[in-house]
Amino acid sequence: LRPRRLWRFSGLTMTTDNIGLYIHIPFCLRKCKYCDFASFSNLSNDIRTKYVDRLCEELESYRREQRIAVDTVFFGGGTPSLLEPDELSRILGAARSAFDISPDAEITMEMNPGTLTSDKVRAYASLGVNRASIGCQSFNENELKLLGRIHNSADIYEAVRLVKSVGITNVSLDIMYGIPEQGLASFEHTLRSVLSLGVSHLSVYGLILEEGTPFFEAQGSLALPSEDEECGMYALAARILGEAGFSHYEISNYATPGFECRHNLKYWRDEEYIGVGLAAYSYYGKKRYGNTARLDEYISNDYAKYRCTESISTEDEAFEYVMMRLRLKEGFSLSAYRSRFDRDFLDGRAELVERYRALGYLNISKGRISLTERGFYISNTILTDLL
Repeated sequence: LRPRRLWRFSGLTMTTDNIGLYIHIPFCLRKCKYCDFASFSNLSNDIRTKYVDRLCEELESYRREQRIAVDTVFFGGGTPSLLEPDELSRILGAARSAFDISPDAEITMEMNPGTLTSDKVRAYASLGVNRASIGCQSFNENELKLLGRIHNSADIYEAVRLVKSVGITNVSLDIMYGIPEQGLASFEHTLRSVLSLGVSHLSVYGLILEEGTPFFEAQGSLALPSEDEECGMYALAARILGEAGFSHYEISNYATPGFECRHNLKYWRDEEYIGVGLAAYSYYGKKRYGNTARLDEYISNDYAKYRCTESISTEDEAFEYVMMRLRLKEGFSLSAYRSRFDRDFLDGRAELVERYRALGYLNISKGRISLTERGFYISNTILTDLL
């Protein structure tokens, strides 16, 4: 691991390497039945304006004589594609004023197919958005309705056409498995539909019933697939996407060569990032900082006092290093782990690692340890045992 030059930022030890910038947009037209993210539907224009004002203020608070270098920007939500072009212009203007954003930065916006118009997408591209992450979840109409999505399958095709028409060719789609009433045949239909669109990245997530969501409250009446059926869907995605030339580079993510999500790789590789906006977290200087998840506190005149801070011990850092890097197909280098933490990862774990390797769940090759395709699906069990 190469040494990093350090400098001080408001009492924090910062690196001068390129970092990622996450910007949270909590606007929604309607909350999906499975969603527990920090987002709100039908916000008044006044609240929206106050939120954008506070977001720009928070971005500007990072302005220093030696600006922090950024090479990825990610607009997440919520539904960032509800931003009007003038709102996005203000936010990106504040970001570019405060940070040294690379000319070839990856600038991603999460988009809902039910919110896009040709004029809006053209404006996004002109402002610098060069990667679209489109949440579609399914191409089956009954599943979309069950999930509470605001779009239909035709809207997905139109959304991809729109973003490509304005020159945004780096396109990712999100799909889900484990949806109520979903079967292998309907999930395969979604996978084949995705491939017909010629996108370069795909995120495949299993449905989780999060506490506080309508799905959690109604779980007893939901016709959910069995665990074996979910396992079959996961394996089906790996097979079909692999045959189509996609690399399963992270537990839930697939990409054609060169189109891995640069921003999310920062999280999985334990690199630094700054998050701004409601409930956004930052990681730098071996500390973690988080904004409040309460909208009234964030848009107040003293939002910074609601920010929480957490120091990360060496033990916690080592735990997160392994947990995050084993999500990646590349895994991690045993020598890099030893150099960083002054210990051998295999000490006390060699027998367990060998057992998982013999069962076909782990690879150890050329000084690296990683999960196999089979290991990805039971990663929670393996990580619990190892850590």
